[in-house]
Amino acid sequence: QVQLEESGGGLVQAGDSLRLSCAASGRTFIIYTMAWFRQAPGKEREFVAAIRWNDGRTDYADSVKGQFTIFRHNAKNTVYLQMNSLKPEDTAVYYCAADTRLDVSRRSRWEWAYWGQGTQVAVSS
Repeated sequence: QVQLEESGGGLVQAGDSLRLSCAASGRTFIIYTMAWFRQAPGKEREFVAAIRWNDGRTDYADSVKGQFTIFRHNAKNTVYLQMNSLKPEDTAVYYCAADTRLDVSRRSRWEWAYWGQGTQVAVSS
């Protein structure tokens, strides 16, 4: 099994930055890709960004390109989401996901096998 633990959420003001972390533990050797999703109240969980572990290839939702950056620290088995110029519409619970497959362009939540519990991000105007 693989366990994922997110951290770094909080309440910030519009225009601020925040960095989320997701630490993987357990059978991490089976993981090839990790991703961030988010879910706002009353909405579906949506893809934010993904990264491939071995070569760092990334993919982003159009809504966050140029604003968010996903990167990883291999030795720590940790993936990060750097979020800049935050807007109230970025308010959501952010979830970390992981999978054994190589494709970083999987946008559906149902295509990812392992999930963290989520961390709340709230952006005030």
